[in-house]
Formats: sequence, structure tokens, C-alpha cells
Amino acid sequence: MSSSAPTLAEAKPLGYLTFTLHAHLPYVVNHGTWPHGIEWLHEAVAETYLPLLRVLGNLERDGIALNCNLNLSPILLEQLAHPVFQTEFPKYVERKILAAREDEAYFMSMSEAGYAETARFWHRYFSQALSDFEALDRDIIKAFRYFNDKGLIEIITCGATHGYMPLLGTDESVRAQIRTAVATHQRHIGKHPKGIWAPECGYRPAGFWNYPVPNADGSPAPPGFDRIGVEQALSESDIDFFFVDTHLVEEAAQVHSPYESLQARPSSPADELSSTPDHRRLYQPYFVDGPYDKRCATTVFPRDPRTGIQVWSGDFGYPADSNYLDFHKKRWPGGHRYWSVTGPNVDMADKHPYVPQRAAERTQAHAAHFVHLVWESLRNSLHDRNPPILCSPFDAELFGHWWFEGPAWLEAVARILHDYNSGIHLISCSQYLERYPRAGFIAMHEGSWGAEGTNHVWMNPETSWTYTHIYPAERYTRDVCTSGKWNDGGLGERIVKQLCRELLLLESSDWQFLITTGAARDYAELRFETHNDQFNELKAIWQAFSASGSISHDHEARLAAIELRDNIFSDIDPSFWAEGSHQQRTGGPNPEHNSHKLLDLRSQKPSRPRNDAPALTQIPKFIPNSTA
Repeated sequence: MSSSAPTLAEAKPLGYLTFTLHAHLPYVVNHGTWPHGIEWLHEAVAETYLPLLRVLGNLERDGIALNCNLNLSPILLEQLAHPVFQTEFPKYVERKILAAREDEAYFMSMSEAGYAETARFWHRYFSQALSDFEALDRDIIKAFRYFNDKGLIEIITCGATHGYMPLLGTDESVRAQIRTAVATHQRHIGKHPKGIWAPECGYRPAGFWNYPVPNADGSPAPPGFDRIGVEQALSESDIDFFFVDTHLVEEAAQVHSPYESLQARPSSPADELSSTPDHRRLYQPYFVDGPYDKRCATTVFPRDPRTGIQVWSGDFGYPADSNYLDFHKKRWPGGHRYWSVTGPNVDMADKHPYVPQRAAERTQAHAAHFVHLVWESLRNSLHDRNPPILCSPFDAELFGHWWFEGPAWLEAVARILHDYNSGIHLISCSQYLERYPRAGFIAMHEGSWGAEGTNHVWMNPETSWTYTHIYPAERYTRDVCTSGKWNDGGLGERIVKQLCRELLLLESSDWQFLITTGAARDYAELRFETHNDQFNELKAIWQAFSASGSISHDHEARLAAIELRDNIFSDIDPSFWAEGSHQQRTGGPNPEHNSHKLLDLRSQKPSRPRNDAPALTQIPKFIPNSTA
């Protein structure tokens, strides 16, 4: 590339790519170590969060912004700041370093020079993790906050404990998940979040709803009720945007808002987005319709399916490349991995040695392929008046933990888009919404990004029993918090605050997910039962306190023990669960404002070719193989 070729910072964008990384783990501190428990957090920090920080640092050094939307879930923030984690993580890394030394000695004694070199690779890798952690003063949140404050990423939030909002049993529980999340985000990040990762990309519209299961004691569930939609709860808490899976937008109905008259748009009955060209439908944001104040409408970005499956799939996506590190085969007792994917359906005994240099070469090739894929997906919209945006969301832990080379691949994508005139720029969702309008209002049905696109992963014959406990707990918490008797500034407040914490932990969608997938079913069932038992203990303690104004020494000891074990959300506010309690919105996008006007869908036709067409021939070509 000649020195005069335009870079990302100079070339006019024809389209945009936005990565969304969803970083989340259920609460595991003080709840087990290995194989399930805090070890999960240690692995995620060593293999995903610290490598991602290194990528951000490398890009900043060279004047490149990843501009991703990074969700650090509130319960993850609480764990990263937890003194138990900050004390135990160095010990975990030191064990990994020691194991690498022992592996090297063993392989050298067996004249296995290749494996010995990989052992040295792991020694260097975990030594760097320890060095980075100490250099950050063990404060990973502060490191991410630095890049957020510099405008190189945008940190967004999630449900407080990843509660699956379509199945929560009271409006107050939905709102409390969001309001607790916002308060926690502000405490750790120092700013109000503009966006949210709705757990499991779960969405529910407003409307009448019946409880799907009876109470745990066999008594019938209470009558159904008209519940709020996710968009209303988000709007009330000043959340500007969220994400949904592809099918929710593809199957959505176009809704003609009264504000469209301001844009001289003709009115017509709601239809299947017929006014939106097919090539554009998934590559623009929309206001979400519903019975709420649409002067403060919330925006939704749809997930792009083509790029998603290319990065997600362990069968034929990038992680399936034969040269990449195999996730499953490990050498014990240290747990280091020395083998490559090798090929589809290859038996564990036949895996080939892992060669880091070969894997690094493949990340460059796959990054180039991904840029071409994004361009192909957007090509029919690249000359529209308003540039299209491709939203590519993933679990953050895919990068580094599941797909070891993933962070290097992310960095390579950012560098290609910066160094070559593809016409595609990286952008965060907030940056896009500040520059371009939404494409009208849509009304979506209920769904998720889970299997079948429904609630099935979280509500099925294997998991429905959990909701027989969750729903009565939600209603009881609402009753207690509504009464106001807890607000005594003393023991009553302590009890009810911990009651709310246990409810939040009980609502975590991770338990149903792990049960359904079988990934850690025994652990998930144990954790759910633990929090349910502790909720019921706190319920009994509260009832004793309400009756007499005091509690026994045994109750005092149990309260203290539960507080110590689940000491999260220090500023938790039980008033969030009071009946009808909701946040009063203070600002945000308004369809009447010119800066957030509705996009005229009739304009989404390619204009005549421009002379700034993408110079794709300059981008290094992807080297195909049979597995990607």
C-alpha cells in the first residue's frame, strides 16, 4: 500500500461494523473452586480479559480504536472487584506457571522438543498474565475504564445477575435487574451506561401474561396480568439501545409512528417491513414500538447471522481451523493444552501437536476473510444516503478461552480495517446513533438468541421447577419492599437487602442454561438450591424480626454468614422492588429531535456509483481450507 493511500481515519465511511462483546460469568466467588466455581473466573481473566486489554493497548499504541461495545455484566464487575478474587487469582496463575515448568521438564526427559517448546510458551503466557495483573494493581475494571474514558471502546451494561427478562414474574423484578445494573455500572465505571446487553438477547413485548407454572408448594399461580415490555423498563432507566437476534427483526412488523408525520411520511397499515429493502433490513437500527412514552423510545440493533456463524461455529467457522488450539484435550494435572484441532471429528488420541506460529498465521488470513464477508454483506447498501451498520455480537469469553486465538483475530480485523481502504469503519452503537437516524418503529414478538429462538432453553421440562420457586420469591420480595417496614436504617434493612441479593442470584439465567445444556448441571442445580434455601432462611429471619423487632443469636449468625458469602451490590436499594416503583427518565433520544429523526426508508436505494468505492484488492487475500 502506498503512503498516500487513505487510512480509516481519512477515508469516508461507506458502511460500519460494530463488535459487541458480552463479558459475563455467574457469581462464583465463595461458591466452589474446581472444576466449577471461582476457577471459571480465573480462566476468563487469564485467557480473555487480560488478552483483550493487551489487544486494546496494542491498538491504542498505533492509533487504532476497536470501538466495540463491551458489556461488563454487573455481577462480573462485582467479582472482578472482589477481594477474594484479587487475592486468589495470582495463586491460580502461579500454579499454571509451575505446571508449565513441570511439563517442560517431563517433555525434555521424553525427548519431545516440540511439546517442550509449547510448555515454554505456556510459561511465558501465564507469566505475562501475572505481570499484567500486578501492573494493573489487580484492578482489571480500572484498565477497561481507561479505554472507555479514552473513547476507544464503549462499556455497556447487562441485567444485574443476568436474569432472563421474558420469564421474570413481576414488572418490579425486571426493573430491579436493570436499575441495580445501572447503579452498579455507575459505581464501577463512573458513567451512566448508554446501552445494555439484554441477557440471552431476550425480549418480551408488553401484554397480558399468565404464570406458566404453579407455586413450589403445589398451590395455583396467581392470575395473569398486563406486564410491561422490555423496551419500557430500559427507557425508564435511560438505556438508549439493546440487541436482539436476527429473527426478531426479520419477523417484526413495521409500525407507523405519529412522529413520522413530521417527516412527511405517508401512513399505511403495519406490514412486514415491506418498505425496507431486503439488503438493508438487518443493517440499520430501529426504534422499538410499544405502549410507552415514545418521545424517549429505545433503539434495537439486530444481530447479523452470516458473520455470527462464521465466528461462532466450532464445526465450520474459524475456531474449527485445524491449526488452532484444541479446547478439550488437556494434560493433567496442570491442565495445559498441547494439541491442535487437527480436523473435524478427529479422535482425542489422534490430535496433532499445537504450533503457535501456524495458528498466528491463520488469524491473519481469517481476519482478511471476515472483512471481505462484512463488505459482501453490506455491499448493496454501501452507497445509501445513510451508511449501513453490521452488528456482530459474541460472548466475550469466546475470544481467548474457547477460541484461544480469538483476541489476535480481533486485533487483526481492526488493523486491516484501519490500514486498507475497504470503505468499512469500526464504530460503537452510540457513535452510530449520534450520527445517523433510526429506520422507523418496529413491533417485535417475544424471543431470544437461544435454541429455537424462543424461551425454550430457560423454560423446559428440565428447568421449569426452578420457576416454581422464583415466582413466589419475586412476589414475596415485592410485598416486603412495598410495605416499607424494612427502611429502618438498621437490622431490618440489612435483612431485606440480603433478601434482595438472594433473589437476584436466584434469578440468574445461568442456572437454567447450564441445566439445559448439561455443561455443569449438578453445579447449577446445587447453586439454585443454595440461593433458594438462603432466600427462605432470610424470609424466616425477616418474619421473626417483623413479629418481635429482634432476632435470635442463631438468626444473627446465619444472616452474617449469608452476607459474607454473597456480599455483592453494596448499594442495593430494596425500594426498587416496591410495587410500581420505576425510574423517572431524565433524557435520551427523542424521535422528534432532528438529531434522531426517522430514516426515510424510501431513500434506501443505491445512488449512482461513487469514485470512493472500496479498494478491496488491497486487502490481503484469505487463504481457504477445508474447515473454515
